[in-house]
Amino acid sequence: MSIFIFLLGTIIGSFLNVCIYRIPNNKSIVYPGSRCPACSTPLKWYDLVPILSFLQLKGKCRYCREKISPRYPIVELLSGTIYLFLYIKSGLGINFIYYGFLISILIIITFIDVDYQIIPNTLTLLIFILDILYKFMNFLIYNLPLNLINHLLGLIVGFILFLLIFILSKGGMGGGDVKLMGVFGFTLGIPRIFLNIFLSFVLGGIISIFLLAFKIKKRKDPIAFGPFLIIGFLVSLFWGYEIIDWYLFNSL
Repeated sequence: MSIFIFLLGTIIGSFLNVCIYRIPNNKSIVYPGSRCPACSTPLKWYDLVPILSFLQLKGKCRYCREKISPRYPIVELLSGTIYLFLYIKSGLGINFIYYGFLISILIIITFIDVDYQIIPNTLTLLIFILDILYKFMNFLIYNLPLNLINHLLGLIVGFILFLLIFILSKGGMGGGDVKLMGVFGFTLGIPRIFLNIFLSFVLGGIISIFLLAFKIKKRKDPIAFGPFLIIGFLVSLFWGYEIIDWYLFNSL
């Protein structure tokens, strides 16, 4: 089953690559079929086997021999690994479905933000709707408390804090980051949203210093902050309470 879940994840990753390329260009993610970005030749099924096609073609288009971005197998491998992790962690069920959809959307957002420095509103809204459905499903099926006030407070904290940063930075922080953090705040609630914010800035600061020090980026070059928010969010989502408990225990 583990092998099947990993392969399923790589196939989903192949579809995520389509979304990453087409959504910011306002193209349908369903039609037409996949084409080479360089020569526009329609790709056959054997050109689209996750990871293996890239290796078999040595990273070049079968038809025009232009280089294929290594991002494609990276996303496929990442997606396969994440789905395997989710299966090992929670088995098959509502949690697997929710986290699978959630992280798939976050992968799309991450690479779109890296490429275009934008976070599409539709994807942020989709996360919000997905989380509301997940919370109500848990309430109806497992009788878990909704804790709506806590989650609404998380939304307010995440949104207001990043709105202030957006205003004070005069465009240094994107509007998409503000809305995304509001949704993350709703998902995490209090106190995990504070951990999300802390981890995002620490990670963002470290990576930014690295990029500037090695002259990968110049001081005025834009650096997508969305990926740091997402990594901080995922750490807070899966291990937030443990990290907070560890900190409180060792600080007393």
